[in-house]
Amino acid sequence: MNLTESLRMAWETFRGNKLRSLLTLLGMVIGVFSVIAAVTAVSVIDVYFQDAFSGLGANTFYVQKTPAIQMGWEDPSIRNRPNLTYADMLELRRRSRLAASISPDEWFDQTAVRYGAVETNPDVGIRGVGADWAVNNGYEVEEGRFLVEDDVRYSRPFVVLGAPVAARLFPNEHALGKEVSIDGHRYRVVGVMAEKGSFLGEDTDNYVWAPITRLFAVYGDPDRNISYDVRAANPALLQATVDEVTGILRAIRRVRPEEENNFEVITNDALSGPFAAFTGFLTMGGAGIGLIALLAAGVGIMNIMLVSVTERTREIGIRKALGATRRAILAQFLVEAIFLCQLGGLVGILLGVLGGNVMALAFGISPAFPWGWAVGGVLGVTVIALVFGVYPAYKAARLNPIEALRYE
Repeated sequence: MNLTESLRMAWETFRGNKLRSLLTLLGMVIGVFSVIAAVTAVSVIDVYFQDAFSGLGANTFYVQKTPAIQMGWEDPSIRNRPNLTYADMLELRRRSRLAASISPDEWFDQTAVRYGAVETNPDVGIRGVGADWAVNNGYEVEEGRFLVEDDVRYSRPFVVLGAPVAARLFPNEHALGKEVSIDGHRYRVVGVMAEKGSFLGEDTDNYVWAPITRLFAVYGDPDRNISYDVRAANPALLQATVDEVTGILRAIRRVRPEEENNFEVITNDALSGPFAAFTGFLTMGGAGIGLIALLAAGVGIMNIMLVSVTERTREIGIRKALGATRRAILAQFLVEAIFLCQLGGLVGILLGVLGGNVMALAFGISPAFPWGWAVGGVLGVTVIALVFGVYPAYKAARLNPIEALRYE
């Protein structure tokens, strides 16, 4: 009997016992769906993280007082570190030879921005930055310009608006040159940023950016803790620039050779590493749950095949009487087991990919298809079919034809 004939008979068996076959398939579908849905969802999250981190600037790293990601209570040694000040940043900029640009960055307030009788919600972030902040962080200006060095040097009352802020205050007119009010202080609008979207659930557009020196004068405390955005000239010089900045800051902050850094240097790889570990953990967890479901489905396959052998004992006897060999009988039942498993596996893969990409559709993230896991799923269900289908097939092949013909 050739493969085509075996598949035809497998299909006829499936059609002849629809309810039983569908219940058997359901276990396989659930198992494969669990694996594929989990890894697809994780792949979507991973694609999102990669897109988000690539948008931060491939050549940029960040210097701040505390770690970017902290678990548990804050270490007192970290909490008691001296501030990273604007004066330190100026000295770092003066000494550095490899950094293409260094910009300060500090969040001063979250408040409303007013233009005439129109006012935003009181959730707009007020950020004090330097002239190179937009380039360092991968932002683009849609109208006007970003801040320039003279704006920072002379503490000019200029601001650049985020896209949603400009849309709220100036729905029917251009924002450039207009004066807005923030916490009772007036600023002239010199630019509007292009929309960038959200990152890790945070709106990256709902801000206004002003010269940090101006905000020092308005909000006080010029020695407050700030962070620095440092851009290397090109990706090849990133690590060398990190090393140079680290050495200069240790000297500025008088860190002894035997002491650890009292500041953090954070690259995109350092940010993405914990997320990669987290998504890997989710993948393994989903795969483990799916494997348990697949093993349960395999037991169901074995059970249904044993029932099928019992019901088809007379048929097996007739085929043997007509010359069918043990190998032919064994192959027929193995093909039927593989057919059932592959059918359930393909349905599970399809549903798993659709289910895993629901998150992508909901949040506007690029969809993902885990090709490796899909191929692994097909191979996995084949192995399960062979493992759990071989005993029923062997039992069918070993039936005595005389006893099989007598079976009622």
